[in-house]
Amino acid sequence: MQFGGTVTHAGPRMRSVIPSNSMMYTPTMPVSNLRSRVRPVARFAWATLCCNVAVVLWGAYVRATGSGAGCGNKWPLCGGDVLSTSARSQTIIEFTHRMTSGIALLMVATLVAWCWRVTSRRGWARWSAVLAAVFLANEALLGASLVLLDHVAQDKSASRVVFLCLHFGNTLLLLATLSLTAAWLSKGGEGFTLIRKRREVITIGLGLFATMLLGITGAVAALGDTLFPATSLLASVLHDFSPGAPTLLHFRLLHPMVAVIAAGYILWVIGRASHRQGHLSKLAVGLVVLLSAQLSIGILNVLLLTPVWLQILHLLVGDVFWIALVLASADLLVVNAGKIGNHQPRGVVPGKAGASHTQVSEHSMLIRKSRRS
Repeated sequence: MQFGGTVTHAGPRMRSVIPSNSMMYTPTMPVSNLRSRVRPVARFAWATLCCNVAVVLWGAYVRATGSGAGCGNKWPLCGGDVLSTSARSQTIIEFTHRMTSGIALLMVATLVAWCWRVTSRRGWARWSAVLAAVFLANEALLGASLVLLDHVAQDKSASRVVFLCLHFGNTLLLLATLSLTAAWLSKGGEGFTLIRKRREVITIGLGLFATMLLGITGAVAALGDTLFPATSLLASVLHDFSPGAPTLLHFRLLHPMVAVIAAGYILWVIGRASHRQGHLSKLAVGLVVLLSAQLSIGILNVLLLTPVWLQILHLLVGDVFWIALVLASADLLVVNAGKIGNHQPRGVVPGKAGASHTQVSEHSMLIRKSRRS
C-alpha cells in the first residue's frame, strides 16, 4: 500500500519502508540500436573528410603543375582526349581532379542523407553536414568559374587572385564543417549550448578568421611561386622587395606577417584547453606538434625554392592543422554536449543521482534489521 510519499510492504516477519522515488526507476529505452546506427555514419563522415582533403591536395598539384587548362575552358566535361595514349599529362591531371571532385560530391550528399536519418532535429551534426554540402556546391562553382574565365595556367590577372582567395577560403570552411560533423557524430552529441562568455567567443572567432587568412595568403604565395619561379633564394628575396616587382609577389610578404597573429591565437587555444582540463590534452599536444612541423616545412619550402612535392606536404600539414584547430576551438566554444546512451534514469533529478543510491542502501539496511528481529 502507498501512504503519501512511501510504499509499505508487510510480511510475516518483515516490514519495510521504501521511498516512493525508488519506484520511479523504470527501465529506459535501450540505446544500443542508436549507437549502432550512429557509429557507421561517423566512420563514413571521417572517410568523407579524408576524401575531400585528398581532393584539395590534388587541386594544389593541378595548380603547381600548371594543369588547370588541361581540359581547355570546358567544364565539367573535358575537351581533351583523356583515354587515348596521346593524351597530355596536364589533361589527365585536370580530368582526375574533376573525377575525384565528383566522388567527393556524392559522398557529402550521402553523408547529409544519412545524418538526417540517424540524428534528431536538435542534433548539430545534421546541420553541419548540410553546411558542408553548401560549401562543396560553392566550391564546384568557384572551380568552374576559374576554368570558364581562363583563370588557370599562366594567367596573372588580379581577378584570378580574387577567385583563388574565395576558393581557398571556401575550402577551409568545407573542411571545418566536415570535421565538426565527424567529431559530433563520433561523440554521439545531440545538442550543444554556446558559452556565455562574449569576450571568449569573439576571441575564438577572430582567431579562426586570422588562421583562415593565413591559409589564404599561403595560397596566394604558392600561386606567386608557380607564376614567378625563383632561380635562387637571394634572387627571390630581392625580387620580392623590388619596386618593379609584380603585385602578386608583394602579397607573398603578407603570409609570414599573418602567421605571427595566427600563432598567437593558436598558443591561446592550447593554453586555454590545458587550463580547462588541468593538463595538456592529446589535441593540444597534436596542435603543438603540427605547428612545429608546419613552421619547419614552411622554412624548408623557402630554402629549397618551393618544389612541388614540398608544397603538397606543406598544404597537407596545414589542412590537418586547421582541422585540429577547429575541433579544439569547438571544444572551447560549446558546452553541455548530450551523448547517446548517457541519459539519467526517469524520475531522477540531474545532479542528484546519488540520492537514489542512498535510498536503496537504507532500504537494504531496514530489511536486514527486520530479519534479525
